[in-house]
Amino acid sequence: MNFNATGSYHHGVSLLGGWLPLTAEIVTVAAVIAVVGWRSARWRLLWVPVCVAVGTLGALIAHWYMDSQGLSSDPAPGALWIWVAVFVAAVALAVIGWRGSRWWRRGLSVIAIPLSLLCVGLVLNQWVGYYPTVAAAWGAVTSGPLPDQVSADELPGLRGTSMSTGKVVPVDIPDTSSGFAHRTEYVYLPPSWFAGPTPPTLPAAMMIAGEFNTPADWMRSGNITTTVDAYANSHGGQAPILVFVDAGGSFNNDTECVDGPRGNSADHLTADVRPYVVSTFGASASPSNWGVIGWSMGGTCAVDLTVMHPDLFGSFVDIAGDLGPTSGTKEQTVDRLYGGNSAQWARFDPTTVMAAHGPYTGVSGLFEDTSASPRRGNAAHTADPGQAGNRPPPSDTAGSGYGGRDGTPDNDEKGAADALCAAATAQQVSCAVHTGAGGHTWQFAAQAFNDGLPWLATRIGVPGAAA
Repeated sequence: MNFNATGSYHHGVSLLGGWLPLTAEIVTVAAVIAVVGWRSARWRLLWVPVCVAVGTLGALIAHWYMDSQGLSSDPAPGALWIWVAVFVAAVALAVIGWRGSRWWRRGLSVIAIPLSLLCVGLVLNQWVGYYPTVAAAWGAVTSGPLPDQVSADELPGLRGTSMSTGKVVPVDIPDTSSGFAHRTEYVYLPPSWFAGPTPPTLPAAMMIAGEFNTPADWMRSGNITTTVDAYANSHGGQAPILVFVDAGGSFNNDTECVDGPRGNSADHLTADVRPYVVSTFGASASPSNWGVIGWSMGGTCAVDLTVMHPDLFGSFVDIAGDLGPTSGTKEQTVDRLYGGNSAQWARFDPTTVMAAHGPYTGVSGLFEDTSASPRRGNAAHTADPGQAGNRPPPSDTAGSGYGGRDGTPDNDEKGAADALCAAATAQQVSCAVHTGAGGHTWQFAAQAFNDGLPWLATRIGVPGAAA
């Protein structure tokens, strides 16, 4: 699979709309209809209804499991449960209808199972906007190189060169302090990092993705390296060092960036990652030169890490995060994230942390909030007059995921930005709330990053950022 010259995975055959998802659904429906067929009266009146009932039950169980496990605070679209029901029903049709079926119908019944599962995956992907194109999905599945990726061994040879794009370096950061088992993480180095005989001391930002993630998601799904490169090109090659961290350790391990039974994620980010970036890539060690940017779960992490560690981080950008680390109800959260220790819940709850800390000095935050009905930013929460307020929904040539567009608000996320900004303001944290229409998708996260990068660059002291 190829991506364009700028390294974008957002060009090519779309997985979020267009002909491919529609064709897959049409072919699947046709295959299932052919498997059902007319057959006998007993088949039509007894076994087909049984298969439909089994499929419906399977969808209800999947829905219950997702809710009970707190796998998503944003409601799934109805189409997801319909396709789950079709998938389970297809399995039932193949098993129940196998005996006495002709060879071609048996073969078709087997084919209908992966086809219906593919449709489940397509709708799931459309919900969150995870893979915008076939190229992005292929790159993730095959662990292909990221745009502008180089190895650490290549960096000395690039020293003293002038380039139009930054470079992405995979790193294996020691877990000496945390013991947190993690995957490969990545560091983006802007063009200015290579310009002189030695690396300049640059500001840095920690990039944290959502609950189900890999460290490369900001680049594959969010395509943000093109945004950072564009910013650098308009600022004389200057941009922050970005470190794309692994807050989960595995794709489905929801740590919420806390320390607990699911791993010492917070310790990894603060005691392993940050010192490594400072010592290895020459990033500034000053908290005023460090920021945290997070999306969804990562947005919650961004607030939490900053207010818990103002001695390490001076600014945060929270993109559609929750009010605090969440894994279901409060009881479920205390049990799952903290092993039943309610004191640990209080230790990592950002509102509690801010109240206990008291007035902060030199800490600022930006909340990028989603809303089905855009509203004006609260002027009382605005650090820079005129900045907060509505902004247009994100645009994307490959289409956008539609997460959250089901009319049901995310109860954990709804109002979180305003509530957290009010609590922060009370403790002298300078903050602003920006609200824009859009779903809880990677496309919204990418647009929010684009909007928030100049703000963060100014706060953490990127050279020329005020220009």
